[in-house]
Amino acid sequence: MTFMPWLIAFVWTQIIEVPIYRWGFKIPLIEAGLASCLTHPFVWFVIPHLIPLSNYWTFFAVAEIFAIVAEALWFFWRGHKPALLASFVANATSASFGLLKWWVSSKMET
Repeated sequence: MTFMPWLIAFVWTQIIEVPIYRWGFKIPLIEAGLASCLTHPFVWFVIPHLIPLSNYWTFFAVAEIFAIVAEALWFFWRGHKPALLASFVANATSASFGLLKWWVSSKMET
């Protein structure tokens, strides 16, 4: 994976997840932004070396579970509750937008 697609995906992740954390769960802005700073590089640059992208749905499941659990642990460590619910809602929302973008772009190619 190259840097620019990751950067675009990272910015979109921040745009989607930070407001959910901030206003939906009252998590401070810096802590909300740091959550995906901690997980997103692993999802893009490490997990694809462990699970081939050719097995996309397995990769997707592992990557999202990793992000949800890691971010929940981050928020729990910072004293925010409900950490797991906040992480699940934010990551499910951004993953859904990502899947929608992928689906729309695949339909536009045909």
